[in-house]
Amino acid sequence: MSSISLLLRRAFSTSAAPSAVANYNNIMRHEADLKKVVETFKKYTQDSNFRKRASFYEHTVRRLSNTKNFTLIEEILEDQKKYKDITDEGFTVRLITLYGKSGMFDHAHKLFDEMPELNCERTVLSFNALLGACVSSKNFDKVDGFLRELPVKLSIKPNVVSYNTVIKALCEMGSFDSAFSLLDKMEKEGLKPDLISFNILLNAFYKNSRFSDGERLWAMMEIHNVVPDIISYNSKVYGLILESRIQEAVDFVQEITSKGLKLDVYTYTILFRGFCSDGKYLGEAKRWFDEMMKTKCPPNHLTFAILLRYACKNNDFHFGSRLCRALFYRRCRLNEVGLLQKVVDGVVKQKNIREAEEVLVQGSVPNVKSLSVITGIKVQDRPFEDIQFKPKGSKNSSRTGFSQKNQRQTCLSGNQFVSSASCMQILLRSMFKLLADLSV
Repeated sequence: MSSISLLLRRAFSTSAAPSAVANYNNIMRHEADLKKVVETFKKYTQDSNFRKRASFYEHTVRRLSNTKNFTLIEEILEDQKKYKDITDEGFTVRLITLYGKSGMFDHAHKLFDEMPELNCERTVLSFNALLGACVSSKNFDKVDGFLRELPVKLSIKPNVVSYNTVIKALCEMGSFDSAFSLLDKMEKEGLKPDLISFNILLNAFYKNSRFSDGERLWAMMEIHNVVPDIISYNSKVYGLILESRIQEAVDFVQEITSKGLKLDVYTYTILFRGFCSDGKYLGEAKRWFDEMMKTKCPPNHLTFAILLRYACKNNDFHFGSRLCRALFYRRCRLNEVGLLQKVVDGVVKQKNIREAEEVLVQGSVPNVKSLSVITGIKVQDRPFEDIQFKPKGSKNSSRTGFSQKNQRQTCLSGNQFVSSASCMQILLRSMFKLLADLSV
């Protein structure tokens, strides 16, 4: 046994395992050279305990996939074939699934075909993995053919998961009637459609303006004794909003809560999308946002983006600044930096200097030019040393945690600041003090 294998075996089979895991996670996060990441992964997988950790495979392949390094993905997954784990169907299914998620369907299909040579039995589990790889890699047109041909050829009986995957693929292709017809085929095969079957179809019908077809599914769910969940209800809310039946959507959501079902972030976000299509619903949007906060349902970046656009459009910058503070508290990131700028511009125009300061101190401003636009003061040419700030009860700036040297280092060249909270507070407090003086 090689020394590296011995070390890894000891690491994963003793109390040192957490440190080995932490070490690999550290490499995954900070190693810029992807070839080194791959080599490290291959060395770690020499230990059988590491190979049991599916999350490591998932994270490593995702990182490589995000950078389109498909050759490296193939290298690490093909390397796994040399281990005896490949004879275990569950392990091979993991590799097929990872190939699918990376958009490498041909590799997934090839591995499925190789399973008998690898002494690995093919059952409905690996068959479903192949169907799933089709969907993940957007090869939707292959799924229906596999469902018709492979079960007979391989003596595999498809299960509910198989049919749900095909239903999903057909819906993605826009073949809604074909997808719907599979419900009858499932019953003929002695299978009962489950909640996932109906939720896939509900989502497809309502999102594609086939409201009446969606309503038919609710009756079928009752016949099959399938109890809807919040995902089912969200699909209908979306359908109502899409048809501009906003008040009906509100009434339906209230009906959901009366049944004791807790709304999720998607329910609220769908509602907000409807409210924001009409200026008269601003008050309703604010009321439901309060309700969202009261029920401790955390908003996501899409929730904030929709509401911030609405607030700015209706010049309600007080609500906008409140949303910004909640956004920063939740540590959400917006792709539209301009939205935050609009809120600050609006608040400053309304002379709410303290409110604008609070928004910016909690967040970050893209660059000094932005500050210049907000304050009306040309600040980009001012050296950092000219900006004075003395914390309360302190004789110098040491309480901020930054020396004068460190403060200068946190300012980037090219009139841009990093979003260091301490540095931004020093700068922004000074900027808004100047603004307040000018506005008197």
